[in-house]
Amino acid sequence: MNHASILLVDDELSILEMMKTVLRKEGFADIDTVRSAEEALKACADKTYHLIVLDVMMPGRSGLEAAPFLRQLTDAPILFLTARTSDFDKLSGFAVGGDDYITKPFNPMEVVARIRSQLRRYMASLRQSDQGEERRGRRAGTVYDYGRFQVHEEAGELIVNGQSVPCPALVFQLLLYLCKHPNRIFGKSELYQQVWGVDALNDDNTVMVHIHRIRERIEEDPSRPKFIVNVRGMGYKLVQRLDAESRKA
Repeated sequence: MNHASILLVDDELSILEMMKTVLRKEGFADIDTVRSAEEALKACADKTYHLIVLDVMMPGRSGLEAAPFLRQLTDAPILFLTARTSDFDKLSGFAVGGDDYITKPFNPMEVVARIRSQLRRYMASLRQSDQGEERRGRRAGTVYDYGRFQVHEEAGELIVNGQSVPCPALVFQLLLYLCKHPNRIFGKSELYQQVWGVDALNDDNTVMVHIHRIRERIEEDPSRPKFIVNVRGMGYKLVQRLDAESRKA
């Protein structure tokens, strides 16, 4: 994991230098820094990164404005860094392709912990993708079949109505976790801890947005979900019909 390539994007030089120093002390060696969205886009066009820490408020194009363009260049996790704290701002970050959200001022070690968590998921997804390519013709391994959709664990693939549907790493990991525990109710903080690997820190928006992303892919009508349902005051559960059981392919 420490061989991962990380891009830090912030117009404040002091933050870039501090984060780079902390990451180097934690064993990360391949760290690039840029101070604008335009420089970030150029860097991602020239090099493959495994994670991006992206400041929201920057002169010129903001991080929120740049994220959709970055998503055209990379599927690496994007961790937004900003002084904004409203729910609307957080939801906006996730809507444009962000994977996590840290507000300023922040504890540098908290950012490192979240970076490690994102990298674990992303690197595992890359390994699954490589293995999946080798098995694409036979789709070997565990398959969670819910009729309308199937989740192929080892191949890291989501099939909906017979078609392969692109699925970001953390969206897939959350869906896979729910598939492994059908009909069980999970609170948002529990899902965050289990899938992201760190405490939720009283921020439920991440799970909520990723649940929405899953529904957009697997539900016939995401506004009236039949598979992933809310249990008021308790959390979410993935409903498994009696005729749709997990099976070994």
